[in-house]
Amino acid sequence: MLKQQSHIVAPIPDELRTRALYTVGELRERGKADKEAIDKLYELIVELTEEGLDFFFLEPLRRLKASSMMLGMAKMGISSMLKGSKMVVHKVLKKLDDRSLAAILDFIEEIIHEPEAG
Repeated sequence: MLKQQSHIVAPIPDELRTRALYTVGELRERGKADKEAIDKLYELIVELTEEGLDFFFLEPLRRLKASSMMLGMAKMGISSMLKGSKMVVHKVLKKLDDRSLAAILDFIEEIIHEPEAG
């Protein structure tokens, strides 16, 4: 679905991509939105979010060679944003049922791609 729309891209480390896809496969195979699945999904979502926030907010500053003070202020703002996001994600995931778990796993698979051969 995303490939048919304009979209933005954030790189993630290969290790995170591998772990994310493994986690998605593992949780899909179990098929249960129990505490263990929710905890694993929460950690994965937080890590993907941290990577995206770093890329979209800090990477432009690094490329502009922003001062360490500017980077520090940006990191503080991102930290607050992440803290708020974590609370929301945690509340939402606590109420997850099996069908909703499958939908979130579908979404994660849809947004993760291997690097294009260059």
